[in-house]
Amino acid sequence: MTKKAKLFIPCYYSFLANGMMALVIGAVMPYLIEEAGINYSVAGGLLSTFAIGNFLASFVNPPVVKLLGRKITSVILSALIPISLLMITLLPPVPVLYIACILLGIGRGTVSITNNMVVNDYDGTPAALNLLHTVFAIGAFLAPFLTGVFINNGFNWRFIIYTIIVLSAISSIGYGWMPLDEDKKDKAEKKEKVKNLTAKTEAHDSKAFLKNIDFYIIGFLLFFYLGAENCVNGWFVTYFKSTGIMSDTYATNLVSITWLVIMLGRLVTAYLSSKVNKQKLILINCIGTTIFFLLLISTTNLALITLAVAGMGFFFAGIYPTCISNGGMYIKGSTTGMSVLLAIAALGGIIAPQVIGIVADQIGMVGAVTILTINVVCMVILAIINYMRNKK
Repeated sequence: MTKKAKLFIPCYYSFLANGMMALVIGAVMPYLIEEAGINYSVAGGLLSTFAIGNFLASFVNPPVVKLLGRKITSVILSALIPISLLMITLLPPVPVLYIACILLGIGRGTVSITNNMVVNDYDGTPAALNLLHTVFAIGAFLAPFLTGVFINNGFNWRFIIYTIIVLSAISSIGYGWMPLDEDKKDKAEKKEKVKNLTAKTEAHDSKAFLKNIDFYIIGFLLFFYLGAENCVNGWFVTYFKSTGIMSDTYATNLVSITWLVIMLGRLVTAYLSSKVNKQKLILINCIGTTIFFLLLISTTNLALITLAVAGMGFFFAGIYPTCISNGGMYIKGSTTGMSVLLAIAALGGIIAPQVIGIVADQIGMVGAVTILTINVVCMVILAIINYMRNKK
């Protein structure tokens, strides 16, 4: 088996498990709220602390990688996922739930940083990154779907968590199999080659992406995108149930439909990425997302809601991986660069779910979700700027 295969197979598998984990918290949130007796604000706090952990991963990873190497770091920090999920199933006091969600986020962030870096460095094409995130979408589709299957067959919400604990543990073991770190001889040779260039090149490269306005345009586009995505992942089952116009099972399945269409959309984006430039793809996807999101929040017709969910999912699909690929030209080969980009994005994912939870306690979940209009409109504005600045 080639080195690339040994790297990519565990990466793609771990992103499948990561997709399931990312969606399962939102899928079980209505049951968690009921059984733990928490309100929307506390539930939003759990989603935000999960995002905070994802954010912290961007700062934890670089120094730990320098100390232990990428492989050991990935194994240890990704193992926080099954440990944290097990803690959540025990329904400990709220402060402990917050800690569990932070650790869960660090685990998820580590998987995201490692996988995006590996695929970006060993391939770097939009097609490869879209395929990676298509696998994530498969996992994201499976989590709400399997939650519904378990609930409808008399099992409680913990059984889907137990399933993901096993899958995530296997993922951590898989990182131990990957040739993530060069051997000592290669490292020594590499260090010798760059010894005289380090002072000049490294300093220049670190300043290059930090001073590049295009890097921040992509970063803040991802900021608003991830805020919207985390709310779709964390709040939409609760939101759909709150409308009162559909059954609990239909509400859960709508989120699965969203990610099923996202999976299709990422395959389409992967195909189009070789024919359409990145900036145009990002703009088209942001405009489409906004149109269907506005349709979603403006109707109570079940057929139109289903259409809006499918349309939003399709255009949602290619934004994140194409933005990562777009930003990759400014950070390629830099763990710090990827970490900073994902950290900016993670901030959006921290703020939005908590804001939705606080507002939902005041005016209800249906009204609170309309706040995401700000996110989708800002995404379109930044996508236009990104397109105009890179227009050939």
